[in-house]
Amino acid sequence: MMRARARWRLIVDGDPNGAVNMARDVAILDGVITGAVAPTVRFYGWRPACLSLGRHQGLHAADLDFCTAQGIDVVRRPTGGRAVLHHLELTYSVVAPLGDVLPGALQEAYRRVCGGLVRGARSVGVAAELTGGEVNLRLPGPGTAVPCFKAPAGGEVVVAGRKIIGSSARVRRGCLLQHGAILLDWDGRLQAGAMGLEDDRALRPLVTTFLAELGCVPARSQLVRAFTAGFEAEFAVALEEGCMTPQEASTEHAVEYTISMCDVFS
Repeated sequence: MMRARARWRLIVDGDPNGAVNMARDVAILDGVITGAVAPTVRFYGWRPACLSLGRHQGLHAADLDFCTAQGIDVVRRPTGGRAVLHHLELTYSVVAPLGDVLPGALQEAYRRVCGGLVRGARSVGVAAELTGGEVNLRLPGPGTAVPCFKAPAGGEVVVAGRKIIGSSARVRRGCLLQHGAILLDWDGRLQAGAMGLEDDRALRPLVTTFLAELGCVPARSQLVRAFTAGFEAEFAVALEEGCMTPQEASTEHAVEYTISMCDVFS
């Protein structure tokens, strides 16, 4: 007898601010850990643009003066990795226990999630693939300011060697939270300025976007369908659209992820 496909929850969110986005991903993680909600895939955007720092990354990775002047939020992610400016992108998050549908090892689970992303990107005509080599979810050095899109690590989603999706992950109590930026377009001035770089000349040759690959940016609804189908095929699960719980939708804990100029002097 064939085993029934596991049912996961799909959340199609809007464009909250950065702190709310991080709080929601963590609230979903808490709910999956306790069994209050099913494993969940969430898609969302950001308004305004937001620079997220890795969980252990130093504040010097951000140019807070530039971000303040440009109206860019700055937050600290609950996951590791390097700085990412969330702008002109679709963001995904996957929250699920390890060792059930997902493999039990973090590196392999990370690669499988990225495999679902590759499936989704290919379905809309982007020639995405996974990089080879070992998945490295640690920073290359203490307090590094190197941006996330500076170079792909093992298991990353690229097109002809150029990163098109950047991801970070964390495991808590046997449950994976992995989220990442699906690059739709690129604003070099904001990307560079948010991280204190003079320009994006060192970054731009290493990344690509859906606009660059396709000549247009597919509608968000089309991308959500494509990546949803990619995850369903990769994990052999059924994703059913649902709603956030009141705890997940609450903005009560959002302030915990916010960084401001005050943090520089604290």
